[in-house]
Amino acid sequence: MNIEEKRRTLGAAIRSCREDQGLSQHQLALMVGSSKSHVWRIETGRVGVGIDDLSRIAEALGVAVRDLLTF
Repeated sequence: MNIEEKRRTLGAAIRSCREDQGLSQHQLALMVGSSKSHVWRIETGRVGVGIDDLSRIAEALGVAVRDLLTF
């Protein structure tokens, strides 16, 4: 699996968890101190995610970071 595939896989896991909780991208962005467009770029795999952002996202979603890393 190359880096682009890993980004898309991580983004899909974040999106799935967010949608399961009934959260919009805007709501998640507010929870993690980011913008809706940045959340969209993460969920679509267009940008890499640093550990700080990933930790904030996982905490906001109430999951462990390892639960978002399915590869």
